[in-house]
Amino acid sequence: MTAGTAALPYRPNVGAVLFNGAGLVFVARRADFPNAEGPAGGWQLPQGGIDPDEDPRAAMLRELAEEIGTDRAEIIGEHPDWLTYDLPDHLIGVALHGRWRGQRQRWYALRFTGNDGDIRLDADPHPEFDAWRWARLTELPALAVAFKRPIYEILVRSFAGFAAP
Repeated sequence: MTAGTAALPYRPNVGAVLFNGAGLVFVARRADFPNAEGPAGGWQLPQGGIDPDEDPRAAMLRELAEEIGTDRAEIIGEHPDWLTYDLPDHLIGVALHGRWRGQRQRWYALRFTGNDGDIRLDADPHPEFDAWRWARLTELPALAVAFKRPIYEILVRSFAGFAAP
């Protein structure tokens, strides 16, 4: 990380670990990153920015609706700390509109209250994801790009109690 990069702020962000009734977690493949490192491509959990003066819980439900076409979920847990990650050097100035060094995230566990048909990746005119599936919580780190893996490892430990049906 360069000195200029260190001066950039972290983007305020929220993330959702969305569990279905079987205790599996929603993961989606980024439409702009389909051939990311790893055998499965650029899979991630829903996440997104917090608008100025927006409550993080409200931001999380808004992001769910924007990214996966539904907010049919109830909050069942929250990681107690804000988690941060830095973008790799080759993405600085490219990702996150070039204004951020990475993200500072508040993560929530949610129970999906809808059915699979409620999930609509095409609900937004510019879909973030092009595919989705239900996965075991323990699979998350292996599905993620390298710079997000440490956060996903923390979430696996933090939300393990919600992974049971």
